[in-house]
Amino acid sequence: MTRWSELEPTLARAQPIGKYTAARIGGPADYLFVADSGTSDATLIDVFTAALGAGVPVRVIGGGANILVSDAGVRGLVIVNRAGGIVWEEDGCVQVRAGTGLLALARAAAARGWRGFEWAVGVPGTVGGAVVNNAGAHGSDMAASLVEAVIVQADGALETWPKARFAFDYRTSALKQAADPLLVLSARLHFDADDPAAVQARMSEYTAHRRRTQPSGASLGSVFKNPPGDYAGRLIEACGLKGCTIGTAQVSTVHANFFLSDGQTRAADYRALIELVQAEVERRFGVLLEPEIQFVGEW
Repeated sequence: MTRWSELEPTLARAQPIGKYTAARIGGPADYLFVADSGTSDATLIDVFTAALGAGVPVRVIGGGANILVSDAGVRGLVIVNRAGGIVWEEDGCVQVRAGTGLLALARAAAARGWRGFEWAVGVPGTVGGAVVNNAGAHGSDMAASLVEAVIVQADGALETWPKARFAFDYRTSALKQAADPLLVLSARLHFDADDPAAVQARMSEYTAHRRRTQPSGASLGSVFKNPPGDYAGRLIEACGLKGCTIGTAQVSTVHANFFLSDGQTRAADYRALIELVQAEVERRFGVLLEPEIQFVGEW
């Protein structure tokens, strides 16, 4: 097992995290490790456990679609897990490394004529992040396909969690609520066979729908969870907040549950806009919108 004293000199220092997030917002991490498809599982586990063993805080991110990193940045080590890889099985199952992009997996499944992952075609992020957050769209989510996932404990021990252990709910899971750092190493998913043309047609329909109803440009995706029986975007729009800005953070004029940044947006302004929208929706409708995104770093 690698010691932190051996690992520390090899890591990037004071690197801005914003370029690894969907909104392009965020200050520096004390230490940064970026895993790509050439990074072995053993290396990823070593980096994760070496830091934790030395008492260094660790934050793992994938596509960075659901996190708002503070302007002050993140203390400790940030692991950007883009270590992808797909192994197809014969029984409708597929083993996927956690750093695999959702779009890549959706396209690969469609090409094989396997249905069940079409919803992910326009969702930014990675398989690991989607497992943690139970990402979803178009009436489906990760819980619908997940069979099990391999989880790395702080001491490096591997555990295989069946789906039931994740206690999936709307945009959350037991992993997201866990007090201790855990690393998703890989996931096993199950899909059903279908006509490749039919799968591709559904993906094309979902892509077209997103282009019609969601803004282009840098954003974190849906900022708020939909409250029971309603839509966050509808409530925000009904408050007249489309186009509202703080600094260069803006409520989208296309879909009010998307907030845009221009690449220079301060995290403090983005968060202030979130809080303004929350307050106004609660004042007008008595509904406190719950953020779907997480606030990361020093605030």
